[in-house]
Amino acid sequence: MIASVRGVVAGLSPDGAVIEVGGVGLAVQCAPGTLAGLRVGSPARLATSLVVREDSLTLYGFADDEEKQLFELLQTASGVGPRLAQAVLAVHSPDTVRKAIANADTGALTRVPGIGKKGAERLVLELRDRIGPVAIGPDGAAGVTAGAWPDQVRQALVGLGWTAAQADQAVAVVAEGIEGETPPVPVLLKQAIRLLGKTR
Repeated sequence: MIASVRGVVAGLSPDGAVIEVGGVGLAVQCAPGTLAGLRVGSPARLATSLVVREDSLTLYGFADDEEKQLFELLQTASGVGPRLAQAVLAVHSPDTVRKAIANADTGALTRVPGIGKKGAERLVLELRDRIGPVAIGPDGAAGVTAGAWPDQVRQALVGLGWTAAQADQAVAVVAEGIEGETPPVPVLLKQAIRLLGKTR
């Protein structure tokens, strides 16, 4: 089991990074929030979880051990694989996920692509007693942070090589196109990359 990797960031893509450790480049799948904190050429340390399949070995990377632990816990629920678990963490912070499960807030959980009402109810049923202590806010509700996406998308775009001005412009265009509920961060990031791809 590879519990963590520490090395220089050799490359970044919309869904992962290459961390060079001892002359070996390790491909690590990461959510946008984790990617936003990485810079090519800079040292990094990621908590990791190795998922072994018959035809593949996939390394998932996280900004901290709390994200990694929640990623692994989510997969103990029926019907949740590594990609869906990572999608949960791409949309919500670990604290928000814990609150949503503890408070049976299926509305927050269904904001994750791939999780419907029944899937959210199953997550609550199977993980509520195992989610650990949850810090409840003054209102006692599991609030979802909707205002954080511009910063996450902007940082991810800069990390992928675009200038801050280009990132700001793309975020502004994407924000103008949002109608109703804000889509998950990975969806917004892909929209911004598509926009910027046309200008390269």
